[in-house]
Amino acid sequence: MPEINPYHQCIDVSPALSIYCMRVLTEPITQELVLIGGGHTHAIALRMMGMKALPGVRVTLISEASESAYSGMLPGRVAGIYRDPECFVNLATLADFAEAQFYVDRVTGLDLTNRKILCDRHPPVAFDVLSIDIGSTPTLLPEIKPNAPILPAKPVRPFLDRWDALLHCISRQPELPIRLAIVGGGAGGVELAFTMQHQIHTILQTAGQPLTNLQLHIIHRGGQLVPQFNSWAQHHIQALLHQRQVQVHLHETVNSVQGTLLTCASGLTLNCDAIVWVTQAAAPDWLAKAGLAVDDRGFVQVNDGLQSISHPFVFAVGDVATMVNHPRPKAGVFAVRQGPPLVQNLRRFLQNRPLKPFHPQKHYLSLLNTADGQAIGIRGRFGWRSALLWHWKDHIDRSFMRRLNDLPKMDQGMGLQIRKTVQPHQTKADATNDHGPAMYCAGCGSKVGSTILKRVLQRLQPHALPLVDFAQTTSEFATGQTAIKPKILVDLSFPDDAAVIQVANDQIMVQSVDFFPALVSDPFVFGQISANHALSDVYAMGAQPHSALAIATIPHASEALVEESLYQLLAGALQVLQQAGATLIGGHTTEATELAFGLTCNGFTSADRLMRKGGLQLGQALILTKPLGTGTLFAAKMQRKALGRWLDQAVASMLRSNQQAAQCFLRYGVTTCTDITGFGLIGHLLEMVQASTVGALVNLDAIPVLAGALATIEQGILSSLQSQNRHASHAIANASTLPDHPKFQLLFDPQTSGGLLAAVPLEFETSCVAALRHLGYTHSCTIGYTQPRLPEQAPITIA
Repeated sequence: MPEINPYHQCIDVSPALSIYCMRVLTEPITQELVLIGGGHTHAIALRMMGMKALPGVRVTLISEASESAYSGMLPGRVAGIYRDPECFVNLATLADFAEAQFYVDRVTGLDLTNRKILCDRHPPVAFDVLSIDIGSTPTLLPEIKPNAPILPAKPVRPFLDRWDALLHCISRQPELPIRLAIVGGGAGGVELAFTMQHQIHTILQTAGQPLTNLQLHIIHRGGQLVPQFNSWAQHHIQALLHQRQVQVHLHETVNSVQGTLLTCASGLTLNCDAIVWVTQAAAPDWLAKAGLAVDDRGFVQVNDGLQSISHPFVFAVGDVATMVNHPRPKAGVFAVRQGPPLVQNLRRFLQNRPLKPFHPQKHYLSLLNTADGQAIGIRGRFGWRSALLWHWKDHIDRSFMRRLNDLPKMDQGMGLQIRKTVQPHQTKADATNDHGPAMYCAGCGSKVGSTILKRVLQRLQPHALPLVDFAQTTSEFATGQTAIKPKILVDLSFPDDAAVIQVANDQIMVQSVDFFPALVSDPFVFGQISANHALSDVYAMGAQPHSALAIATIPHASEALVEESLYQLLAGALQVLQQAGATLIGGHTTEATELAFGLTCNGFTSADRLMRKGGLQLGQALILTKPLGTGTLFAAKMQRKALGRWLDQAVASMLRSNQQAAQCFLRYGVTTCTDITGFGLIGHLLEMVQASTVGALVNLDAIPVLAGALATIEQGILSSLQSQNRHASHAIANASTLPDHPKFQLLFDPQTSGGLLAAVPLEFETSCVAALRHLGYTHSCTIGYTQPRLPEQAPITIA
């Protein structure tokens, strides 16, 4: 019997699936901590865990978006004082810094018995320890219709989007009257009244319109505004609102909103263009339905250790929690101070040590922005208003955000580690720029450059095996003389998006393989992106997916955590495969230091439906179905310079299947198509023109671009494959005149799960683009046309 290496072994788990297990000498990852929500407390906790990791613990953050608004700066953003990047915490960057998995999804429930989290789009997420920091939302009355002009103050992102849309409408027609109501007279409602009025007045003054065009109302069911403040603050705020001609309606309860008509129980009615809802905070009902102990408003009851009084493995902080022994108002100041004790007690709980009690302060300073360069300060019985207080508030808020968004660079072995090694095929100049060493990107940035690949394939040609004709081998196979070898129609001799094998006289099999490291930390989403990316080669050839084999590497961890990672990864891939009509028939998995995944995909079509890279003809339009920019955006993510919403939109694009686009192209008689992936737009277009007899004219201004991609390009943030892809610029006749064009670098940006590029007859151009947009490919457009190809001239021209 051979000796077994004690550090690794191979275990077969099924005829089609095997797992390579490696035992490492470092401390194993054995526990799963999941954070639900990206509130202030969790943001601080992630930063602390990035500075000092929880040993043996894998951390996962689940949030509805990649950004989280800082409540202290929200009124300033409404007033136009701050821009979005200044007042939003970049959760994607924080999660990377903490080496945490990050799932963008909405939690809908908990299975506390089996310790599972139920989500909108993910399969159930397992956990050992859970922390909840999801904030609260204003209470909405059931009588309010969904189409009413209501702007709930939370969630913040939708609120700001609708506020910006309202300001846009006012800017276009400032001469029209504006009727705005704020329901809720607490500190939040009053501060929004000041800041909203300021911003709308600014627009009216700029347009030369009277300020009286704005009618602003506050509706409050109580007898006094800001009841949480002292009497001086209440009277001062009331007087200030009166001075600014804001109409305050006390002892009024809204009982219906029909269209633009708001009706109160007293009979008061108001016609409103917009209604901002800032009423008493409420908690989601799934907390109580899960069995957690909650108070009479649905907030999780926790002890002095911030631990659920009913389920010790659950912690809750921020607005969603109520400390049983120390009840406090729902205010951001308490959430901010809960960060360090939460991390300390999570660490202690995971290590089976007693928790340390946290006692929130009884008295605290509230600072309220009056949008005139001043702020009101209230602490206990004291209150005052001055410009100095506004500058102090601004300084506090900006300092807090810098702490969360301007993260420290960690030494080797601490926190987030970013690979900055020079790749063997990079020159020293390629690997270094003004921003420091270039980073090796995941996704299609991990692809070997096209020039290297071409040289290797050329070296392999002399050793290629001769092809055996399918018809000649059939009879030999029947007599047992030789193995069957179907006729190979597309191979390394004339490479395309996929290999093509004739398996019967009227049937063709298309086969392709892709594999790359994770570019997102969410294994479920990574599985979806990888499957879409791999299937795109099949779609680009005009084939229907049939089956796939998977290969995965899973980060080292305990058996349970490896199982959970593999489950999430394959669940994501399976969802995409099933939607495509394909079956996962097997694969191979290994354990390694990083998550990576790939698929070998098989598809079938007939010869008359086969689309190839070659075959461009004069009189064709070049149509692209998705925007460019994933390479630079994820390079920026690694440098912590990508906004969360940019990454959200990039992921949404990568999750969009190319299947319907390919089917649409086939309906319009397309025979020439490719998918845009690692070699960038120009690299793949060059493959098309090289396999044809015509050239291409590309309109640079027409090329669709992902949000943020031009901003990151302008900062000099490029994918590690960019320099290799730039070698294709020799095929651009006027390349020397274009370096300063903002979109020029994007021509060489490597894409992950990019769109399709197809040549459509000119008579079908308009209808084909319209059909693609109707199918949901909203960025689809014509980016160029075929043109005559002159001898000894580069085949591509940029207009």
